[in-house]
Amino acid sequence: MRRRLARALARPLALAAAATVIPMASAASATADSIVVGGFPVDVSESPWTVALSSRDRFGGTRAGQFCGGVAVGPTTVLTAAHCMDKEVLGAAPDRVPDLKVITGRTDLLSDSGQEIAVRDTWVNPGYDGVTNSGDFAVLTLAEPLPPSSVIALAGEGDPAYRAGTAATVYGWGDTSGSGTYAGSLHAARVRVQPDVFCELAYPGGSEGTYRAETMLCAGEGTGGRDACQGDSGGPLVAQGRLIGLVSWGAGCGWVGNPGVYTRVSEIMRALGWARS
Repeated sequence: MRRRLARALARPLALAAAATVIPMASAASATADSIVVGGFPVDVSESPWTVALSSRDRFGGTRAGQFCGGVAVGPTTVLTAAHCMDKEVLGAAPDRVPDLKVITGRTDLLSDSGQEIAVRDTWVNPGYDGVTNSGDFAVLTLAEPLPPSSVIALAGEGDPAYRAGTAATVYGWGDTSGSGTYAGSLHAARVRVQPDVFCELAYPGGSEGTYRAETMLCAGEGTGGRDACQGDSGGPLVAQGRLIGLVSWGAGCGWVGNPGVYTRVSEIMRALGWARS
């Protein structure tokens, strides 16, 4: 049975891991050291703009409270997925989660490196559609600024980084196998931007969501096996040194014919009135 996977931890980790079972007959085979499904470990210094969203009160201390990813696009501005801020995920509205923080500069979630910065304000896209998954983005404002080196440039409309076939990399601390094996340190997977027609055929509508090229892009490999997964939501998809997508949703993780779907950053920029980087 295929099912849509919104890539946040919608329950405390132990329960989410037990409930997220992907039928192996439907999944692409993964190597023994699969990371972010089919990837590899990286140090956060290689992607200093990749951050973890944390609430120990909601998700416990086993993984420093990590439940989603995010990406720093300004000294006090972090983008993440709208569904990461949903009451179903947090158990309350984000402004009622007193320990909501962004973890930055930390490869291993349980190390004492980097910083844990409080989220001062959250803005969730009012146009987010939880049925189609369109418009899946939110903006977090931090209580303290990050250094300029921790901020990534954005790819505006028409940027060649969005072209089909472009090599890209997705980062996160999420499930590395598609069956509840969560990473304690940052990992990445190399994927390619896929043609919109392929994504539309993969997700024409229904319980898995609807692919909309104007607000989304998808990335993966034709043979499957490389993908973001649960716990990676809101994390960055980067191509040619620029942010092109936020991890949003997909059917399974790394399944053949079901690439990962990302919120298109050029659409975020348009919606927010941000000038092209």
